[in-house]
Amino acid sequence: MKWHYLDTGRHSGAWNMSLDEHLAKRFDPSDDHPILRVYGWEPWTISLGRHQSMDEFDLGKIQRDGIGIVRRPTGGRAILHAHELTYSIIVSGAGQSARAIYLHLSRGILAALRLLGIEAELSGADEILPGLHRNPLSVPCFSTSTRSEIGWRGKKIVGSAQRRYGETILQHGSFLLGREHRRITSYLSPAIEEMKAAIDGHLLERTTEAESVLGRQVSFDEAAGCLRTGMEESYGIEFIPYEQKWSAQEVQQPIPTP
Repeated sequence: MKWHYLDTGRHSGAWNMSLDEHLAKRFDPSDDHPILRVYGWEPWTISLGRHQSMDEFDLGKIQRDGIGIVRRPTGGRAILHAHELTYSIIVSGAGQSARAIYLHLSRGILAALRLLGIEAELSGADEILPGLHRNPLSVPCFSTSTRSEIGWRGKKIVGSAQRRYGETILQHGSFLLGREHRRITSYLSPAIEEMKAAIDGHLLERTTEAESVLGRQVSFDEAAGCLRTGMEESYGIEFIPYEQKWSAQEVQQPIPTP
C-alpha cells in the first residue's frame, strides 16, 4: 500500500489550515494515494473549532503577545499549538464511517507513541457529553476527553478532529510534546477569567505530554520519525514523495478568524 508523506515544516496558522483544506478538497478518493502530512506552527497559534465562539478569548492580548489565531476547518475546541507535532491524514472515506476511520488510524498513532516509549491507549469514553460546548471548563480542547481519545494513564496526549468532504476524510490532530499548550488559559476572555484556576486544574488533571511522560525533551523530528514508522508498521505502508500540487497563492489565502 502506497501513501504520500509530506513534511511542510513550520508555518502560520492560516497557511497550515488552508493547506489541510486544500489537500482534502482536491483529493480524489478513487485514484489518489492517502496523504500523511506533519507540520508545526510559527508563530505559536490558537486554533478554534469550526463553530467555537471567539468571545471566549482576549484577542487584544493574543495579538500583543504575537500569538496567531485561526479557525480550523474541523470541529472541537481550542488548542494552543506550541511544542507539538501536528499531523493531518487525508484518506478515502467511501463506504466507511468517519468513526471507523478514526479508530483505524488510531492504531498507527498508538504504534508511534510506543516507539517513543509511551504506552498510550484508547480511552473507553465514547460519547459526546450533553452541553459540553456551553461549559467554560471545556474551552480548551485538551481539558475534556470524549470519543475514545488517545491518552496515557487517563490523560489525553493526542487530540484529533475530522471533517468529511464528500467521500474524502480529513483527520488532523495534535501530539503534545511539551507543556506550553497549557498557556492557553492566559488568553481567556475577561468574561470567563474567573474560571482560569479551574481550567488550569482541568488541564493539569486531564492532559499530559511526551516531555512529562518520558522525563526528557522530544523533538519534532523524533516524533515525526516515530509517526512515520508507526504508520508503516501498522498498515504495511510504503511512503512515496508527494509532488507539490498547489501554488503559493492557493495556501496564502487566510482562513477567516472568528
